[in-house]
Amino acid sequence: MGLGERRARLQAQQDAENAENAENTDHAGAWKDSMPAGTRPGADPGPGTPAATVPWGVRVAAEAGWRFLVLAATLWVLMRVIGAVRLVVLAFVVALLVTALLQPTVAWLHRSGLSRGAATALTATCGFVLLGLVGWFIVWQVLDNLGNLSERVQQGIEELKQWLIDSPLHVTQQQINDIADTLSDSIGTSTSEITSTGLQGVTVLVEVITGLLLAMFATLFLLYDGRHIWLWTLKLVPAAARPGVAGAGPRAWRTLTAYVRGTMIVALIDAVFIGVGIYLLGVPLAVPIGVVIFLSSFVPLVGAVVSGALAVVVALVTQGVFTALMALMVVLVVQQIEGHILQPFILGRAVRVHPLAVVLAVATGGAVAGIGGAVVAVPLVAVGNTVVGYLRAHPAAGAPDAAPPPIAPAAERQAGVEDGPDR
Repeated sequence: MGLGERRARLQAQQDAENAENAENTDHAGAWKDSMPAGTRPGADPGPGTPAATVPWGVRVAAEAGWRFLVLAATLWVLMRVIGAVRLVVLAFVVALLVTALLQPTVAWLHRSGLSRGAATALTATCGFVLLGLVGWFIVWQVLDNLGNLSERVQQGIEELKQWLIDSPLHVTQQQINDIADTLSDSIGTSTSEITSTGLQGVTVLVEVITGLLLAMFATLFLLYDGRHIWLWTLKLVPAAARPGVAGAGPRAWRTLTAYVRGTMIVALIDAVFIGVGIYLLGVPLAVPIGVVIFLSSFVPLVGAVVSGALAVVVALVTQGVFTALMALMVVLVVQQIEGHILQPFILGRAVRVHPLAVVLAVATGGAVAGIGGAVVAVPLVAVGNTVVGYLRAHPAAGAPDAAPPPIAPAAERQAGVEDGPDR
């Protein structure tokens, strides 16, 4: 092949490529012309288009922002409603906690041959009688030691004054007298406030008694008719979300039962060891202080600190500085054993909550509903953690297109209810 023929072939190939490129360019131009103004690639948006007035990042932030505001408003309304009926809510939550503690006993008695009603009545009666005996024993101990306690408190205050004077702090008798006079003047000028506080205390006492009665009745019904209540609750759930609720409910109940049982065991161990320790040190009111420690242990972190401080203060004003230091050592040793041995071993990983979550939950519960809110906040967080973990591990259970289970005996088995009322 000659040089001229080779050049002619290359020129023909080049012409064919140029023609193809021109055809593609014509098609691209026609596609751009068919697009609306302001949306063509490389073209500036028109003055009336949203992209020209609001940047893309601002639009995304605005869409996320109004959704966040809707969620925040919903949460605010929910908290307001709970705050308005907090007595009812707290009573029901306390009933759930007590039911989680007593339900295994009712189930065991029912399997042993007793009817559901008899098992519920026997368990509830024993529980309420035990609580009454504990309350009577506390009042008896306080009244029995009240006469000697005032004298020992006066002696302890005098010993504390002498220790402050002889200590390296260089506190003088005049400074101590000035502090005492200031406290006396403050109490004298705050008589009206003290009176109003006493009236508020009477109102709180009435609310506490009402809440306890409501919690007792709710506990009886939950123990006796818990399965029917659970199945009725499933009927209220939307059909699309019913499989997720039916699967997460039993796991949440097991978490709540494990939490209440483990917390009660840990609280009992704390109360016994600290109570025995301060009793051996000669601190008065050791039994009532032990009961306070037991009840305070249901408020994680905060309750242990407050009850331990109470034991140390009573030891300080009644037995002196050395006994107070020994009581502080007993409290710290028991709390360290609780935090590093008892709670991980008894509660286990199923109900373990991060300490930051515990602090935030206790603070939020206390701000919304006082001491009762602080008590129920952590078990609610533990239950919520279990529910979220189940739904994340089984996303199909909460899928909108999942078929709802029928409310039948099969659904009862899926709901995880082992025992129910006699039909």
